[in-house]
Amino acid sequence: MLIRRIATRVTQTLAVRRAAVRKKIQVPVIVSVEPDRNGAKQEADSTGPTLSGVTRDISACGIGFVASAIRINEKYLVGQERILRVEMQIPGRPIRMKVVGRRYEEVGIHMSTERFMIGAEIVEMTEGDRRAYERFIQNAEKYAKKMGADEAFELD
Repeated sequence: MLIRRIATRVTQTLAVRRAAVRKKIQVPVIVSVEPDRNGAKQEADSTGPTLSGVTRDISACGIGFVASAIRINEKYLVGQERILRVEMQIPGRPIRMKVVGRRYEEVGIHMSTERFMIGAEIVEMTEGDRRAYERFIQNAEKYAKKMGADEAFELD
């Protein structure tokens, strides 16, 4: 019994140390679905419908954001390894990344305030955007104070 408890604590400690540190900060995001490469009429750079949201937390390998819907048109944001384009509106410049939604949960209390928290893994980012994003993560607390602790962003 004692050995099992010790092994569990060691495993939990290692898991915590392996996980990327999450910074709680709210910045606006615009999300769209990466066009299917199979469609002959669609081009990789075409823009389609978007969904606005706000981040809840960010880390070096992923983001959590809240949006007013779990899908754009008929395409769900989580599942089927669907690639999403995310544009994060940080002070100074937007950061663009491609992510894959890994989980979601409904966070709204009532249908009129229905919101979804979406956890996504970052799968692609340009080198310049990566540097700016990492700099933003390092200074997230400073940005949060500058933007005001109680400032909230509206969701569409």
